[in-house]
Amino acid sequence: MRAPLVNTSPMMTRINVTPIIDVALVLVIILLITAPMLSVADLEVDLPAAHSRDVEEQGFISVTLSTTGEIAIDETVLTGIDMVRSTLAARIAERDGDEAMVVIRADAGLPHALVRQVLEEARLSGATHLGIATRQEGGRG
Repeated sequence: MRAPLVNTSPMMTRINVTPIIDVALVLVIILLITAPMLSVADLEVDLPAAHSRDVEEQGFISVTLSTTGEIAIDETVLTGIDMVRSTLAARIAERDGDEAMVVIRADAGLPHALVRQVLEEARLSGATHLGIATRQEGGRG
């Protein structure tokens, strides 16, 4: 006898949702893993390039603050903070104005209010490139 040509199996009347649930759970897991990585604001920013090697090569103006509050610009020791602006303005004018880099070297135990005040004086003297010297930690250096 021959097999009947008509399909006699029962018709599937429901949608199989198991594959849809599997895909949804995988997407939720991916979202949970990647969400902490997206903590940076979604703003388009052109970050500045670091030029630490260039600064070493071209020289810079060094402002040193000691623990006793003494201030020196390069090798010149100043008598007070009121002389910082005029002395820095003269040094910046000597070194091509806009290209002059001013590096603040402050003792770690110094109150940050004094460092902030010197940074403000440097800005008012015309310094556009400011930096703060730090000590390298770790085995490299």
